[in-house]
Amino acid sequence: MPDRLSALDASFLYLEDATTPMHVGGVAVFERPRDGFDHEQVLCLIQQRLAYLPRYRQRVVNVPGHLARPVWVDDVDFDLNYHVRRSALPAPGTDDQLYDLVARLMARTMDHERPLWEAYFVEGLAGDRIALVTKTHQSVVDGSGTVELGQLILDTMPQACEPFEDTWVPRRPPSATQLVLDAVGETVRRPGEIVENVRDVMSDLSATADKVTDAVGGVAAALHRVLQPAPSGPLNRHVSGGRVFAVVRTRLEDYRKVRAEHGVTVNDIVLAAITGALREWLLSRGEGVSEATTVRALVPLAVLEPDTVEFSPAGLVNNRVEPYLVDLPVGEPNPVLRLQHISHTLRAHADSGRSVAARAMLKVGGFAPATMHALAARAAGSFSGRIFNLLVINSPGPQVPLYAGQARMTEMFPVIPLARNQALAIGVTSYHGGVYFGLNGDRKALSDVDVLAGMIEDSLEELKGASW
Repeated sequence: MPDRLSALDASFLYLEDATTPMHVGGVAVFERPRDGFDHEQVLCLIQQRLAYLPRYRQRVVNVPGHLARPVWVDDVDFDLNYHVRRSALPAPGTDDQLYDLVARLMARTMDHERPLWEAYFVEGLAGDRIALVTKTHQSVVDGSGTVELGQLILDTMPQACEPFEDTWVPRRPPSATQLVLDAVGETVRRPGEIVENVRDVMSDLSATADKVTDAVGGVAAALHRVLQPAPSGPLNRHVSGGRVFAVVRTRLEDYRKVRAEHGVTVNDIVLAAITGALREWLLSRGEGVSEATTVRALVPLAVLEPDTVEFSPAGLVNNRVEPYLVDLPVGEPNPVLRLQHISHTLRAHADSGRSVAARAMLKVGGFAPATMHALAARAAGSFSGRIFNLLVINSPGPQVPLYAGQARMTEMFPVIPLARNQALAIGVTSYHGGVYFGLNGDRKALSDVDVLAGMIEDSLEELKGASW
């Protein structure tokens, strides 16, 4: 049987265009070890791990006449050097120059004639640092059979890359005739398949309503939000082909202090810090902000399947991320009230018995947030952009140092893709005492994304000093 793309995976390919690349990215920064860490070592490390990621050596092939969804086939011309590329900043390269490079790399779609991932080994950073920028298409990472590359190349101890024999032999791809025969055979066995394909790819109002019902936990609330789209504002713009990228570095200890003071979760505090920043950003742009003003965030959260408490072999919860809609109270001037409002909104998820606690997520091997961000982006990608203003994805990471080969990772920033009418997506992760934000924005609509990033830091400081 052909390894056919699911309807969701196929939709990511069908809907992608030059202005909305559908890949998830990450920016990992490393200290260069004394004995060096170069492009050849990165190639060796990734080649070793590809045996665990067969999808990373497969490409998508369309069925003639579009009689069925595309299939995955081994890339007989697979070239690791094409996918793991070498880049450099003019030394001593600044962080801002790195973020400019990231924005340009993330703005480019990938070649659909090749496996849908890329990695860039970036040298020249000041302080004898190096960076690894990864891009993985949303159709690749499903969380069960395939995880994100960034999860698999990191270890808790330094690892030397020893020479090894790669025994992978690509299977011969099916001919056009075989693809047609397989498609016809499936149609005969399941005559409703073609109709289901169309239904899955098309996004009609009833499908959107069903997804919103899951997101907000009630039919009445779902209908209310479908009938009343997300508030209008500068975050909902038809995106251009350009991107801007900014980061925020904060300390996990600050969130723990606020948590102890107010009895909330770290995720509540992350969203409250973003809310306060959005309030100041809107005011700085002269936007009208009243006490009732909100910004609707789509916040995907990891959940347990019913009657499931174990982790899958791939290292993730079995294996689901559900999107939740959260109206961020940007009109509320009091930071504590903003925090309590968000905490109350998310408490229903925490009380459902299906939420995945941060401590459980930390049992996952490797840098699991890389895969969780990809799964969350997949979950959000099937939503109509008319019902939310921005996407916020937060996934906790390990609090111990991680290594790629011999190089120690010092910080990690997610890069979340933009939907067609969303000008901003925010990824957040924690790692080794830090909480790191990656803000991916549209270059035309959100050229001041660095200003918003600075306001997140200010908003967190406001929360640290706030009390009843």
